[in-house]
Amino acid sequence: MPNKALVVDANILVRAVLGKRVRAVIEAHAEDISFFIPEAAYCETEEHLLTLVVKQGGDPEKALSFLRCLRNLMVPIGDDVYGEFETEARRRLAARDPEDWPILASALALGCPIWTEDTDFFGCGVATWTPDRVLMFLRE
Repeated sequence: MPNKALVVDANILVRAVLGKRVRAVIEAHAEDISFFIPEAAYCETEEHLLTLVVKQGGDPEKALSFLRCLRNLMVPIGDDVYGEFETEARRRLAARDPEDWPILASALALGCPIWTEDTDFFGCGVATWTPDRVLMFLRE
């Protein structure tokens, strides 16, 4: 098991499918870093990705296939891992987006930072890394 870990937010997975930089980071570090993705966030990614790809005139099946390949580089986790932290996560996100609670609850349960571009997690008591800064964490 790698020594470092990140909980990956849905927006990072969308960027990995639609772009190149985030995908390259995941692929380059998948053997050395545990990238955890809550099942709820993965489902959210599938849902939003289809909408975005259709709007951009892309192939939704190809995008979903690529997302599923990326999932193989990650560690999916269910609410059996993070469920007991739901109340605390919702409390910390109450003034922002409480529906993001599975990401924060996962970070609390696993004791690791969040990789996101969502500012709702800033100031929630857990370290957050944005796509433009995550390499600093990965190279530490």
